[in-house]
Amino acid sequence: MTIPIRLGYKASAEQFGPNELADFAVDAEDAGFDSVFVSDHLQPWMHEGGHAPAAIPWLGAVGARTSRILLGTSVLTPTFRYHPGVVAQAFATLGVMYPGRVILGVGTGESLNEVTLGIPWPEPPERFRRLKEALTLLDKLWTGERVTYEGEFWQVRDATIYDRPETPVPVYIGAAGPAATRLAGRIADGFITTSGKDPALYTETLLPALDEGLEKAGRTRDDIDTLIEVKVSYDPDPDEALERTRFWAPLALSPDEKVGIHDPIEMQRRAAELPIERVAKRFIVSSDPDEHVDRIVEVAQRGFRHLVFHDPGHDQAAFIERYSRDILPRLRERLDP
Repeated sequence: MTIPIRLGYKASAEQFGPNELADFAVDAEDAGFDSVFVSDHLQPWMHEGGHAPAAIPWLGAVGARTSRILLGTSVLTPTFRYHPGVVAQAFATLGVMYPGRVILGVGTGESLNEVTLGIPWPEPPERFRRLKEALTLLDKLWTGERVTYEGEFWQVRDATIYDRPETPVPVYIGAAGPAATRLAGRIADGFITTSGKDPALYTETLLPALDEGLEKAGRTRDDIDTLIEVKVSYDPDPDEALERTRFWAPLALSPDEKVGIHDPIEMQRRAAELPIERVAKRFIVSSDPDEHVDRIVEVAQRGFRHLVFHDPGHDQAAFIERYSRDILPRLRERLDP
């Protein structure tokens, strides 16, 4: 079965408080978006004007205010702040309350979200092993009746998740490197990555790694949802479209520039030094709807069927209205005729 084209809305938890963010999610459903994905940060990228509402209770609240739209995390880390058993229980509960509408997106994590709590921050190989083990434990808890587990990182004794959805909660793996992407191809229901990087990363590294994992598991692209967060700034005023990207300047920092930073104040200081031209490079910045759609189609044609749009502006209601009017119909015509 081919995964249909889906056009989603990224709820920017780093930029807005929980009530305002929930209003935007409701607006997105009303405007015809197919999904809403939210980050799960303990701390935001920016100290001044930043926010960091907890994703799990937020998803529960938004589920109660909506009826159709898919709701997911992009991404939550089930290996440090959360015990995998807590994640298993929480998302089983969400799956019971909103059957067929909840997605658990997971990743290996960031120091920004863990180090502040005094959690030791290991090197990438250990973070990857933790993620693999957490997913194994999640599956056991969601499918077993009485689970005892002894792993490298977690131990569970006589555990049962009593309230489980009839429709299993899909698990998507977020990845920016080949190892986690191969893992997504082998075991996950979906693969999550972000836009705005060198096109070769997607065409020569990530998607080939995804295919390797799928082939190893005897699966094809039709068996997995390929999701990319597409960073966009669309406004009839080109200067405004460019300037709106400023709040998200930390995204333009290189991995070497932000590795190990756990303090939003320091992240904000480094990001403030960047010129606006470098800040905007992660975004599709445009004032012409046809040109904007052409650039998004280029992203989709690399192999993505689920596009989740992240706008950096502070007036999200205006973005949702403008995008649903000018962009979504054009995209549906081009991508899913």
